[in-house]
Amino acid sequence: MSYDIIVIGSGPGGYVAAIRASQLGKKVAIVEKAELGGICLNWGCIPTKALLKSAQVFKYLNHAEDFGLNKPSDITFEFGNVVARSRGVADRMSKGVQFLMKKNNIEVIQGAAQVLPGKKVKVTAADGTSKEIAAENIIIATGARSRELPALPQDGKKVIGYRGALAMEKQPKSMIVVGSGAIGVEFAHFYNTLGTEVTIVEFLPRIVNVEDEDISKQLQLSLKKSGIKILTNAEVTGVDTTGDLVKATVKTAKGDEILEAEVVLSAVGVVPNTENLGLEAVGIATERGKIVINDFCETSVKGYYAIGDVVKGADLAHLASAQGILCVEHIAGEKVEAIDYGNIPGCTYCSPEIASVGMTEAQAKEAGYEVKVGKFPFSANGKAVANGAADGFVKVVFDAKYGEWLGCHMIGDGVTEMIAEAVAARKLETTAHEIMKSVHPHPTMSEAIMEAVEDAYGHAIHI
Repeated sequence: MSYDIIVIGSGPGGYVAAIRASQLGKKVAIVEKAELGGICLNWGCIPTKALLKSAQVFKYLNHAEDFGLNKPSDITFEFGNVVARSRGVADRMSKGVQFLMKKNNIEVIQGAAQVLPGKKVKVTAADGTSKEIAAENIIIATGARSRELPALPQDGKKVIGYRGALAMEKQPKSMIVVGSGAIGVEFAHFYNTLGTEVTIVEFLPRIVNVEDEDISKQLQLSLKKSGIKILTNAEVTGVDTTGDLVKATVKTAKGDEILEAEVVLSAVGVVPNTENLGLEAVGIATERGKIVINDFCETSVKGYYAIGDVVKGADLAHLASAQGILCVEHIAGEKVEAIDYGNIPGCTYCSPEIASVGMTEAQAKEAGYEVKVGKFPFSANGKAVANGAADGFVKVVFDAKYGEWLGCHMIGDGVTEMIAEAVAARKLETTAHEIMKSVHPHPTMSEAIMEAVEDAYGHAIHI
């Protein structure tokens, strides 16, 4: 069985690569050992957002009076129904990928894959039977899984990872979330909104540490205001799961502290799925567990490519998709442009949301730039105030010498829908002057971007 391209893994990197390859006239097979759509569609991005939407609606109902409405007398929910809706959304999206595979004449082969020398792939089915297939080019897109710390072994019941948090049978009364990256703060917000007592434990000095410092400070204020307890500069050194409650030993600057909760969620990042893939036998180079690639996603062995969470860079679905398209267009001989990894947006869907692209203020200064910084609060934005979502702001960072837009950082309601303006503008090398002279519709929250730029240059109108 021979193909032009074999894709291993059907997440947002793998299935997008397969579709683009088919569009370019290639004979394609995709190998998947679990559900089509990978972790993102089934156990990550999509079902998480479904849970968060349920939490948002519940919050709206409880704050109906803030909008001049009568608060419903009996606002309740069945936790199982909330989870079931989330799983239904994931199932629908997975079926959508199945449809796309058929539409684009892509052969789906179920089983665990292992790359072999000579551009071959061994596929082992669930019943233990195996077969070999071959292709001119092989793309590895096997994604990542929840990282387990030695001091925090996951048992799937009292100590869980993100998969467990997505499909709990009942809502816990209390939860300790270890780690404050996107996964940690999103689940902390979801469970807290539904009434779970939540404590976040973060090893670093501030939460969402990859974000601009002003963003971290604002989110910490917002989460604490909602009732979430936060410990920074803190480390979980062990857990005792023998009792009804989990006892977590937390090392802090003041000494050890014992926290108790019904469940502990380990949200300390992910590790790439590169084991048992046959990389060593083929000679594919890795570095710290991730596959080494060039600008076109080709590994150290010609004809073998890798994309997504198995390669160096941010673990983001949209980056994996971009790499998949770049990869197959390069294989097909198209003229392609290397990805600008400095212009990949990041989004966190807690409340308030976070969206950012480019350098933080600190990174820009460390890189030697003299910067102009502007901020515009949503409390001065008419649409945000009308929406009852005045918390947060837009922050922009420009190079003072040439006007290059170095970074854009937002925290507020719906900002994940706004960040693409900054991404496109930076891609087009737009200057501050051009943003200020681009008329933004009123009233919209997007006006805050224009006004933040105006603030950086001393032209702010509404603050």
